[in-house]
Amino acid sequence: MGEASAIASNAPNEAGLDLAEDRLREHCGVFGIFNHPDAAAIVALGLHALQHRGQEAAGIVAYDGVRFHSERRQGLVGDHFSNAATIDRLPGRAAIGHVRYSTTGETILRNVQPLFAELEAGGLAVAHNGNLTNGLTLRRELIRGGAICQSTSDTEVVLLLAARSRRSRIVDRFVEALAEIEGAYALVALTNKKLIGARDPLGIRPLVLGELDGSPILCSETCALDIIGAKYVRDIENGEVVVIDSEGVKSFFPLPRLPARPCIFEYIYFARPDSIVGGRSVYDARKAMGAELAREAPADADVVVPVPDSGVPAAIGYARACGLPFELGIIRNHYVGRTFIQPTQSIRELGVRMKHNANRAVVEGKRIVLIDDSIVRGTTSVKIMQMMREAGAREVHFRISSPPIAYPDFYGIDTPERDMLLAARMDLEEMRRFVGADSLAFLSVDGIYRAMGYPGRDARQPQFTDHCFTGDYPTRLVDQLGEPGRQQLSLLAEAS
Repeated sequence: MGEASAIASNAPNEAGLDLAEDRLREHCGVFGIFNHPDAAAIVALGLHALQHRGQEAAGIVAYDGVRFHSERRQGLVGDHFSNAATIDRLPGRAAIGHVRYSTTGETILRNVQPLFAELEAGGLAVAHNGNLTNGLTLRRELIRGGAICQSTSDTEVVLLLAARSRRSRIVDRFVEALAEIEGAYALVALTNKKLIGARDPLGIRPLVLGELDGSPILCSETCALDIIGAKYVRDIENGEVVVIDSEGVKSFFPLPRLPARPCIFEYIYFARPDSIVGGRSVYDARKAMGAELAREAPADADVVVPVPDSGVPAAIGYARACGLPFELGIIRNHYVGRTFIQPTQSIRELGVRMKHNANRAVVEGKRIVLIDDSIVRGTTSVKIMQMMREAGAREVHFRISSPPIAYPDFYGIDTPERDMLLAARMDLEEMRRFVGADSLAFLSVDGIYRAMGYPGRDARQPQFTDHCFTGDYPTRLVDQLGEPGRQQLSLLAEAS
Protein backbone atom coordinates (compact mmCIF):
# COMPACT_ATOMS: atom_id res chain seq x y z
CA MET A 1 0.00 0.00 0.00
CA GLY A 2 2.69 2.37 0.88
CA GLU A 3 6.37 2.77 0.32
CA ALA A 4 8.33 -0.42 0.76
CA SER A 5 7.94 -1.07 4.46
CA ALA A 6 9.93 1.83 5.89
CA ILE A 7 8.24 3.81 8.67
CA ALA A 8 8.10 7.57 8.60
CA SER A 9 9.17 9.55 11.63
CA ASN A 10 6.24 11.93 11.15
CA ALA A 11 7.46 14.86 13.21
CA PRO A 12 4.58 16.73 14.85
CA ASN A 13 3.00 19.50 12.83
CA GLU A 14 4.48 22.87 13.69
CA ALA A 15 1.21 24.29 14.86
CA GLY A 16 0.12 21.07 16.58
CA LEU A 17 -3.46 22.29 16.64
CA ASP A 18 -5.35 19.96 14.36
CA LEU A 19 -6.84 17.18 16.45
CA ALA A 20 -6.48 14.87 13.46
CA GLU A 21 -2.73 15.41 13.18
CA ASP A 22 -1.72 13.24 16.15
CA ARG A 23 -3.61 10.18 14.98
CA LEU A 24 -2.72 6.82 13.54
CA ARG A 25 -3.12 7.14 9.81
CA GLU A 26 -5.41 4.80 7.96
CA HIS A 27 -3.78 2.25 5.69
CA CYS A 28 -5.44 2.05 2.26
CA GLY A 29 -8.65 0.79 0.74
CA VAL A 30 -9.23 -1.45 -2.29
CA PHE A 31 -12.29 -2.14 -4.43
CA GLY A 32 -12.87 -4.25 -7.54
CA ILE A 33 -15.84 -5.39 -9.61
CA PHE A 34 -16.15 -7.89 -12.46
CA ASN A 35 -18.63 -8.00 -15.35
CA HIS A 36 -20.70 -4.89 -14.72
CA PRO A 37 -21.67 -2.36 -17.42
CA ASP A 38 -20.85 0.58 -15.12
CA ALA A 39 -17.73 -0.93 -13.55
CA ALA A 40 -15.69 2.28 -13.15
CA ALA A 41 -18.63 4.26 -11.75
CA ILE A 42 -19.34 1.50 -9.23
CA VAL A 43 -15.68 1.45 -8.19
CA ALA A 44 -15.71 5.24 -7.73
CA LEU A 45 -18.73 4.97 -5.43
CA GLY A 46 -17.07 2.17 -3.50
CA LEU A 47 -13.92 4.24 -3.05
CA HIS A 48 -16.05 7.10 -1.70
CA ALA A 49 -17.20 4.75 1.07
CA LEU A 50 -13.58 3.75 1.75
CA GLN A 51 -12.25 7.31 1.77
CA HIS A 52 -11.55 7.10 5.52
CA ARG A 53 -8.84 4.53 4.75
CA GLY A 54 -6.76 6.97 2.71
CA GLN A 55 -7.13 10.61 1.75
CA GLU A 56 -3.92 11.35 -0.13
CA ALA A 57 -4.66 9.82 -3.53
CA ALA A 58 -7.06 7.65 -5.49
CA GLY A 59 -6.94 5.65 -8.68
CA ILE A 60 -8.99 3.37 -10.93
CA VAL A 61 -7.92 0.95 -13.67
CA ALA A 62 -10.59 -0.47 -16.00
CA TYR A 63 -10.44 -3.06 -18.79
CA ASP A 64 -12.70 -2.85 -21.84
CA GLY A 65 -11.86 -6.22 -23.38
CA VAL A 66 -9.02 -4.83 -25.49
CA ARG A 67 -7.13 -2.23 -23.49
CA PHE A 68 -6.61 -1.16 -19.87
CA HIS A 69 -7.50 2.42 -18.94
CA SER A 70 -5.99 4.17 -15.92
CA GLU A 71 -6.86 7.34 -13.98
CA ARG A 72 -4.70 8.07 -10.95
CA ARG A 73 -4.88 11.34 -9.08
CA GLN A 74 -3.70 12.97 -5.88
CA GLY A 75 -6.41 14.14 -3.53
CA LEU A 76 -9.84 12.85 -2.57
CA VAL A 77 -12.05 10.56 -4.62
CA GLY A 78 -14.68 13.24 -5.03
CA ASP A 79 -12.13 15.71 -6.36
CA HIS A 80 -11.54 13.64 -9.49
CA PHE A 81 -13.95 10.73 -9.90
CA SER A 82 -17.32 12.39 -9.45
CA ASN A 83 -17.71 13.74 -12.99
CA ALA A 84 -18.95 11.86 -16.05
CA ALA A 85 -15.99 12.85 -18.22
CA THR A 86 -13.53 11.02 -15.96
CA ILE A 87 -15.69 7.91 -15.74
CA ASP A 88 -16.12 7.95 -19.55
CA ARG A 89 -12.34 7.63 -19.84
CA LEU A 90 -12.57 4.33 -17.93
CA PRO A 91 -14.69 2.06 -20.17
CA GLY A 92 -15.11 -1.63 -19.57
CA ARG A 93 -16.99 -4.21 -17.54
CA ALA A 94 -14.19 -4.83 -15.01
CA ALA A 95 -12.32 -2.33 -12.84
CA ILE A 96 -10.30 -2.03 -9.63
CA GLY A 97 -9.60 1.03 -7.49
CA HIS A 98 -7.54 2.21 -4.56
CA VAL A 99 -7.50 4.98 -1.98
CA ARG A 100 -4.11 5.65 -0.47
CA TYR A 101 -2.33 6.88 2.57
CA SER A 102 1.42 6.35 2.33
CA THR A 103 3.41 5.02 5.28
CA THR A 104 6.50 6.94 4.23
CA GLY A 105 7.84 9.10 1.42
CA GLU A 106 6.05 11.59 -0.74
CA THR A 107 2.65 11.21 -2.27
CA ILE A 108 3.60 11.55 -5.92
CA LEU A 109 1.74 10.33 -8.96
CA ARG A 110 4.08 7.45 -9.71
CA ASN A 111 3.15 5.91 -6.32
CA VAL A 112 -0.62 6.23 -6.78
CA GLN A 113 -2.34 2.88 -7.28
CA PRO A 114 -3.50 0.70 -8.93
CA LEU A 115 -0.10 0.00 -10.49
CA PHE A 116 0.00 -1.60 -13.93
CA ALA A 117 2.48 -3.76 -15.84
CA GLU A 118 2.44 -5.43 -19.23
CA LEU A 119 3.58 -9.04 -18.93
CA GLU A 120 4.13 -11.69 -21.57
CA ALA A 121 0.76 -13.22 -20.72
CA GLY A 122 -1.12 -9.89 -20.72
CA GLY A 123 -1.76 -6.87 -18.55
CA LEU A 124 -1.77 -6.92 -14.74
CA ALA A 125 -3.06 -4.12 -12.51
CA VAL A 126 -2.66 -4.41 -8.73
CA ALA A 127 -3.99 -2.47 -5.74
CA HIS A 128 -2.71 -3.23 -2.25
CA ASN A 129 -3.79 -2.54 1.31
CA GLY A 130 -1.07 -3.38 3.83
CA ASN A 131 2.70 -3.38 3.99
CA LEU A 132 5.31 -5.96 3.06
CA THR A 133 7.86 -6.56 5.79
CA ASN A 134 10.37 -7.86 3.23
CA GLY A 135 9.52 -5.36 0.50
CA LEU A 136 12.82 -3.47 0.68
CA THR A 137 14.82 -6.68 0.71
CA LEU A 138 12.98 -8.03 -2.33
CA ARG A 139 13.29 -4.68 -4.07
CA ARG A 140 17.08 -4.67 -3.73
CA GLU A 141 17.25 -8.27 -4.94
CA LEU A 142 15.09 -7.45 -7.98
CA ILE A 143 17.15 -4.38 -8.86
CA ARG A 144 20.36 -6.40 -8.64
CA GLY A 145 18.77 -8.81 -11.09
CA GLY A 146 18.08 -6.05 -13.58
CA ALA A 147 14.57 -4.92 -12.64
CA ILE A 148 13.68 -1.27 -13.17
CA CYS A 149 11.60 0.30 -10.38
CA GLN A 150 9.36 3.19 -11.39
CA SER A 151 7.79 3.81 -7.98
CA THR A 152 8.79 3.53 -4.35
CA SER A 153 5.76 1.40 -3.51
CA ASP A 154 6.05 -2.13 -2.20
CA THR A 155 3.09 -2.93 -4.44
CA GLU A 156 5.45 -2.69 -7.41
CA VAL A 157 7.44 -5.57 -5.91
CA VAL A 158 4.41 -7.82 -6.49
CA LEU A 159 4.32 -6.81 -10.16
CA LEU A 160 8.06 -7.35 -10.59
CA LEU A 161 7.93 -10.77 -8.96
CA ALA A 162 5.07 -11.75 -11.27
CA ALA A 163 7.06 -10.50 -14.25
CA ARG A 164 10.08 -12.57 -13.17
CA SER A 165 8.04 -15.77 -12.94
CA ARG A 166 8.37 -18.25 -15.79
CA ARG A 167 4.82 -19.59 -15.45
CA SER A 168 2.62 -19.18 -18.51
CA ARG A 169 -0.64 -18.13 -16.79
CA ILE A 170 -0.88 -14.75 -15.05
CA VAL A 171 -2.73 -16.28 -12.09
CA ASP A 172 0.17 -18.69 -11.56
CA ARG A 173 2.67 -15.83 -11.81
CA PHE A 174 0.64 -13.86 -9.25
CA VAL A 175 0.58 -16.81 -6.85
CA GLU A 176 4.34 -17.29 -7.21
CA ALA A 177 4.76 -13.65 -6.22
CA LEU A 178 2.61 -14.22 -3.12
CA ALA A 179 4.89 -17.08 -2.09
CA GLU A 180 7.82 -14.65 -1.85
CA ILE A 181 6.25 -11.72 -0.01
CA GLU A 182 5.80 -11.42 3.75
CA GLY A 183 3.80 -9.09 5.94
CA ALA A 184 0.24 -7.83 5.66
CA TYR A 185 -1.70 -7.57 2.45
CA ALA A 186 -5.14 -7.52 0.94
CA LEU A 187 -4.65 -7.41 -2.83
CA VAL A 188 -7.03 -6.96 -5.72
CA ALA A 189 -5.66 -7.53 -9.22
CA LEU A 190 -7.14 -7.19 -12.69
CA THR A 191 -5.99 -9.16 -15.74
CA ASN A 192 -7.34 -9.42 -19.29
CA LYS A 193 -9.85 -12.03 -18.17
CA LYS A 194 -9.95 -12.16 -14.38
CA LEU A 195 -10.40 -10.27 -11.13
CA ILE A 196 -8.16 -11.71 -8.41
CA GLY A 197 -8.21 -11.19 -4.65
CA ALA A 198 -5.68 -12.35 -2.07
CA ARG A 199 -5.36 -12.03 1.69
CA ASP A 200 -2.20 -12.61 3.71
CA PRO A 201 -1.82 -15.93 5.59
CA LEU A 202 -2.67 -14.31 8.93
CA GLY A 203 -5.56 -12.22 7.60
CA ILE A 204 -4.07 -9.05 9.07
CA ARG A 205 -5.72 -6.79 6.50
CA PRO A 206 -9.43 -7.24 5.69
CA LEU A 207 -10.99 -8.21 2.35
CA VAL A 208 -14.61 -9.15 1.63
CA LEU A 209 -16.55 -10.64 -1.26
CA GLY A 210 -19.81 -9.09 -2.36
CA GLU A 211 -22.24 -9.18 -5.27
CA LEU A 212 -24.21 -6.55 -7.18
CA ASP A 213 -26.79 -7.81 -9.67
CA GLY A 214 -24.73 -10.95 -10.25
CA SER A 215 -21.42 -9.06 -10.56
CA PRO A 216 -18.80 -10.16 -7.99
CA ILE A 217 -17.08 -7.49 -5.89
CA LEU A 218 -13.93 -7.49 -3.77
CA CYS A 219 -13.40 -4.66 -1.29
CA SER A 220 -11.84 -3.72 2.04
CA GLU A 221 -15.01 -3.18 4.08
CA THR A 222 -18.70 -4.00 3.99
CA CYS A 223 -19.62 -0.29 4.16
CA ALA A 224 -18.46 -0.04 0.51
CA LEU A 225 -21.01 -2.71 -0.39
CA ASP A 226 -23.76 -0.90 1.47
CA ILE A 227 -23.26 2.37 -0.39
CA ILE A 228 -23.93 0.74 -3.78
CA GLY A 229 -26.69 -1.58 -2.60
CA ALA A 230 -24.56 -4.71 -3.03
CA LYS A 231 -24.97 -7.92 -1.06
CA TYR A 232 -22.30 -9.13 1.34
CA VAL A 233 -21.35 -12.72 0.49
CA ARG A 234 -18.48 -13.55 2.88
CA ASP A 235 -15.05 -12.53 4.10
CA ILE A 236 -12.07 -13.70 2.09
CA GLU A 237 -10.25 -16.06 4.45
CA ASN A 238 -6.71 -15.63 5.64
CA GLY A 239 -4.32 -17.08 3.08
CA GLU A 240 -7.06 -17.39 0.46
CA VAL A 241 -6.81 -16.47 -3.22
CA VAL A 242 -10.05 -15.97 -5.16
CA VAL A 243 -10.13 -15.90 -8.95
CA ILE A 244 -13.21 -14.38 -10.59
CA ASP A 245 -13.90 -14.83 -14.30
CA SER A 246 -16.76 -15.55 -16.68
CA GLU A 247 -17.18 -18.99 -15.12
CA GLY A 248 -17.71 -17.65 -11.59
CA VAL A 249 -15.71 -17.42 -8.36
CA LYS A 250 -13.03 -19.98 -7.63
CA SER A 251 -11.16 -20.21 -4.33
CA PHE A 252 -7.91 -21.88 -3.35
CA PHE A 253 -5.25 -21.76 -0.65
CA PRO A 254 -1.78 -21.86 -2.25
CA LEU A 255 0.10 -20.81 0.89
CA PRO A 256 0.55 -22.66 4.21
CA ARG A 257 -2.51 -22.16 6.45
CA LEU A 258 -1.92 -20.28 9.70
CA PRO A 259 -4.28 -19.40 12.55
CA ALA A 260 -5.99 -16.11 11.69
CA ARG A 261 -4.77 -12.97 13.46
CA PRO A 262 -6.70 -9.98 12.07
CA CYS A 263 -5.56 -6.50 13.04
CA ILE A 264 -7.23 -5.36 16.26
CA PHE A 265 -6.96 -1.74 15.12
CA GLU A 266 -9.64 -2.34 12.49
CA TYR A 267 -12.06 -2.61 15.41
CA ILE A 268 -10.51 0.12 17.54
CA TYR A 269 -9.95 2.78 14.95
CA PHE A 270 -9.61 2.07 11.22
CA ALA A 271 -12.81 0.49 9.94
CA ARG A 272 -15.93 2.60 9.60
CA PRO A 273 -18.33 2.03 12.51
CA ASP A 274 -21.04 0.81 10.11
CA SER A 275 -18.81 -1.98 8.74
CA ILE A 276 -18.90 -5.63 9.71
CA VAL A 277 -15.35 -6.99 10.07
CA GLY A 278 -14.79 -10.70 10.63
CA GLY A 279 -18.47 -11.15 11.43
CA ARG A 280 -18.42 -8.46 14.14
CA SER A 281 -20.10 -5.06 14.06
CA VAL A 282 -17.36 -2.47 14.43
CA TYR A 283 -19.80 -0.11 16.15
CA ASP A 284 -20.84 -2.74 18.70
CA ALA A 285 -17.19 -3.68 19.31
CA ARG A 286 -16.28 -0.08 20.09
CA LYS A 287 -19.23 0.30 22.44
CA ALA A 288 -18.16 -2.91 24.18
CA MET A 289 -14.65 -1.52 24.58
CA GLY A 290 -16.11 1.57 26.22
CA ALA A 291 -18.22 -0.55 28.56
CA GLU A 292 -15.20 -2.67 29.50
CA LEU A 293 -13.24 0.52 30.13
CA ALA A 294 -15.98 1.74 32.48
CA ARG A 295 -15.67 -1.48 34.47
CA GLU A 296 -11.89 -1.28 34.62
CA ALA A 297 -11.51 2.47 35.19
CA PRO A 298 -14.63 4.19 36.58
CA ALA A 299 -14.48 7.87 37.45
CA ASP A 300 -16.37 10.04 39.94
CA ALA A 301 -17.76 12.46 37.38
CA ASP A 302 -20.85 14.22 36.07
CA VAL A 303 -20.79 13.61 32.32
CA VAL A 304 -19.12 11.50 29.62
CA VAL A 305 -17.76 13.42 26.62
CA PRO A 306 -16.27 11.84 23.48
CA VAL A 307 -13.43 13.23 21.40
CA PRO A 308 -15.18 13.43 18.00
CA ASP A 309 -15.52 11.38 16.00
CA SER A 310 -13.10 8.69 17.13
CA GLY A 311 -14.32 8.38 20.71
CA VAL A 312 -18.08 8.45 20.17
CA PRO A 313 -19.04 4.72 20.18
CA ALA A 314 -16.73 3.94 23.11
CA ALA A 315 -18.12 6.92 25.04
CA ILE A 316 -21.67 5.64 24.49
CA GLY A 317 -20.63 2.26 25.89
CA TYR A 318 -18.82 3.85 28.82
CA ALA A 319 -21.74 6.12 29.72
CA ARG A 320 -24.26 3.28 29.63
CA ALA A 321 -22.07 0.99 31.71
CA CYS A 322 -21.47 3.52 34.48
CA GLY A 323 -24.86 5.27 34.36
CA LEU A 324 -23.55 8.73 33.49
CA PRO A 325 -25.09 11.05 30.89
CA PHE A 326 -23.46 11.13 27.46
CA GLU A 327 -23.02 14.63 26.05
CA LEU A 328 -21.31 16.22 23.05
CA GLY A 329 -18.87 18.42 24.91
CA ILE A 330 -16.72 18.97 21.82
CA ILE A 331 -18.31 20.00 18.54
CA ARG A 332 -16.57 19.17 15.28
CA ASN A 333 -16.82 21.42 12.23
CA HIS A 334 -17.04 19.05 9.25
CA TYR A 335 -16.60 21.79 6.66
CA VAL A 336 -13.03 22.87 7.23
CA GLY A 337 -10.47 21.74 4.68
CA ARG A 338 -6.81 20.93 5.20
CA THR A 339 -5.53 23.96 3.30
CA PHE A 340 -6.69 26.78 5.55
CA ILE A 341 -3.91 29.37 5.60
CA GLN A 342 -2.27 29.90 8.99
CA PRO A 343 0.28 32.64 8.31
CA THR A 344 1.24 33.72 11.82
CA GLN A 345 1.58 32.05 15.19
CA SER A 346 -1.32 34.06 16.60
CA ILE A 347 -3.59 32.88 13.80
CA ARG A 348 -2.34 29.30 14.16
CA GLU A 349 -3.28 29.42 17.84
CA LEU A 350 -6.87 29.95 16.70
CA GLY A 351 -6.71 27.00 14.31
CA VAL A 352 -7.93 24.38 16.75
CA ARG A 353 -11.31 26.06 16.95
CA MET A 354 -11.66 25.88 13.20
CA LYS A 355 -12.20 22.13 13.44
CA HIS A 356 -13.13 21.47 17.08
CA ASN A 357 -14.65 23.66 19.73
CA ALA A 358 -15.70 23.03 23.31
CA ASN A 359 -19.43 23.09 24.01
CA ARG A 360 -19.32 25.32 27.08
CA ALA A 361 -22.94 24.61 28.02
CA VAL A 362 -21.98 20.97 28.60
CA VAL A 363 -18.47 21.44 29.98
CA GLU A 364 -18.54 24.44 32.32
CA GLY A 365 -18.40 23.54 36.00
CA LYS A 366 -18.61 19.80 35.30
CA ARG A 367 -16.42 16.83 36.18
CA ILE A 368 -15.85 15.25 32.78
CA VAL A 369 -14.87 11.78 31.64
CA LEU A 370 -13.24 12.42 28.29
CA ILE A 371 -13.16 9.35 26.02
CA ASP A 372 -10.83 8.75 23.06
CA ASP A 373 -9.70 5.61 21.27
CA SER A 374 -5.92 6.07 21.46
CA ILE A 375 -2.98 8.28 22.37
CA VAL A 376 -0.07 8.38 19.94
CA ARG A 377 2.37 11.23 20.65
CA GLY A 378 0.03 12.95 23.08
CA THR A 379 0.33 16.39 21.51
CA THR A 380 -3.35 16.68 20.60
CA SER A 381 -4.38 15.33 24.00
CA VAL A 382 -2.63 18.32 25.55
CA LYS A 383 -4.64 20.65 23.30
CA ILE A 384 -7.90 18.90 24.12
CA MET A 385 -7.22 19.25 27.84
CA GLN A 386 -6.48 22.95 27.42
CA MET A 387 -9.73 23.35 25.49
CA MET A 388 -11.72 21.66 28.25
CA ARG A 389 -10.08 23.74 30.98
CA GLU A 390 -10.67 26.98 29.09
CA ALA A 391 -14.34 26.02 28.71
CA GLY A 392 -14.61 25.77 32.50
CA ALA A 393 -14.36 22.03 33.16
CA ARG A 394 -13.85 21.46 36.88
CA GLU A 395 -12.13 18.08 36.43
CA VAL A 396 -11.11 16.11 33.34
CA HIS A 397 -10.66 12.35 33.69
CA PHE A 398 -9.13 10.98 30.49
CA ARG A 399 -10.07 7.43 29.49
CA ILE A 400 -8.65 5.63 26.44
CA SER A 401 -10.58 2.69 24.98
CA SER A 402 -7.44 0.80 23.93
CA PRO A 403 -4.16 -0.12 25.64
CA PRO A 404 -1.11 2.18 25.47
CA ILE A 405 0.56 2.19 22.02
CA ALA A 406 4.16 1.40 22.91
CA TYR A 407 5.48 -0.25 19.73
CA PRO A 408 5.57 0.84 16.06
CA ASP A 409 3.68 -0.90 13.29
CA PHE A 410 5.16 -2.42 10.12
CA TYR A 411 1.97 -3.70 8.49
CA GLY A 412 0.47 -0.60 6.90
CA ILE A 413 -0.36 1.68 9.85
CA ASP A 414 1.60 4.91 9.92
CA THR A 415 3.00 4.95 13.46
CA PRO A 416 5.90 7.13 14.56
CA GLU A 417 9.22 5.62 15.52
CA ARG A 418 9.12 4.14 18.99
CA ASP A 419 10.90 6.99 20.77
CA MET A 420 8.11 9.32 19.61
CA LEU A 421 5.31 7.19 21.07
CA LEU A 422 4.23 8.68 24.39
CA ALA A 423 3.61 5.29 26.02
CA ALA A 424 7.09 4.10 25.06
CA ARG A 425 8.72 7.06 26.82
CA MET A 426 6.57 7.56 29.91
CA ASP A 427 4.77 5.60 32.59
CA LEU A 428 1.10 6.22 33.33
CA GLU A 429 1.67 9.02 35.87
CA GLU A 430 4.13 10.78 33.58
CA MET A 431 1.62 10.59 30.75
CA ARG A 432 -1.12 11.98 32.99
CA ARG A 433 1.03 14.97 33.90
CA PHE A 434 2.09 15.47 30.29
CA VAL A 435 -1.48 15.68 28.95
CA GLY A 436 -2.74 17.60 31.99
CA ALA A 437 -5.57 15.29 33.04
CA ASP A 438 -6.84 14.86 36.60
CA SER A 439 -6.67 11.11 36.01
CA LEU A 440 -5.72 8.88 33.10
CA ALA A 441 -6.50 5.23 32.37
CA PHE A 442 -6.26 2.92 29.38
CA LEU A 443 -8.22 -0.24 28.60
CA SER A 444 -6.08 -3.27 29.40
CA VAL A 445 -4.94 -5.76 26.76
CA ASP A 446 -7.17 -8.43 28.27
CA GLY A 447 -9.97 -5.86 28.38
CA ILE A 448 -9.76 -5.47 24.60
CA TYR A 449 -10.08 -9.22 24.20
CA ARG A 450 -13.01 -9.38 26.63
CA ALA A 451 -14.74 -6.66 24.63
CA MET A 452 -14.24 -8.84 21.54
CA GLY A 453 -15.91 -11.79 23.25
CA TYR A 454 -12.91 -13.74 24.57
CA PRO A 455 -11.97 -14.45 28.21
CA GLY A 456 -8.66 -12.68 27.56
CA ARG A 457 -5.61 -12.76 25.34
CA ASP A 458 -4.28 -16.22 24.53
CA ALA A 459 -0.54 -15.65 24.90
CA ARG A 460 0.31 -18.93 23.15
CA GLN A 461 -1.87 -18.18 20.13
CA PRO A 462 -3.17 -14.58 20.18
CA GLN A 463 -6.50 -14.10 18.49
CA PHE A 464 -5.54 -10.74 16.96
CA THR A 465 -2.52 -8.87 15.65
CA ASP A 466 -1.85 -6.56 18.62
CA HIS A 467 1.89 -5.79 18.44
CA CYS A 468 1.38 -2.03 18.95
CA PHE A 469 0.37 -2.87 22.52
CA THR A 470 2.36 -6.02 23.22
CA GLY A 471 5.44 -5.92 20.98
CA ASP A 472 4.44 -9.38 19.72
CA TYR A 473 4.93 -9.11 15.96
CA PRO A 474 3.21 -11.97 14.11
CA THR A 475 5.67 -12.15 11.17
CA ARG A 476 9.38 -11.75 10.55
CA LEU A 477 10.45 -8.11 10.18
CA VAL A 478 12.98 -8.82 7.45
CA ASP A 479 13.57 -5.23 6.34
CA GLN A 480 14.00 -3.98 9.89
CA LEU A 481 16.82 -6.49 10.42
CA GLY A 482 18.66 -5.50 7.24
CA GLU A 483 21.67 -3.29 6.68
CA PRO A 484 21.51 0.05 8.54
CA GLY A 485 21.28 3.07 6.31
CA ARG A 486 19.85 1.12 3.36
CA GLN A 487 16.38 2.70 3.47
CA GLN A 488 16.85 4.88 0.35
CA LEU A 489 13.86 4.18 -1.86
CA SER A 490 14.44 6.52 -4.77
CA LEU A 491 17.08 8.86 -6.09
CA LEU A 492 14.48 10.87 -8.01
CA ALA A 493 12.84 13.90 -6.42
CA GLU A 494 9.71 15.10 -8.16
CA ALA A 495 7.98 18.46 -7.95
CA SER A 496 4.54 18.15 -6.43
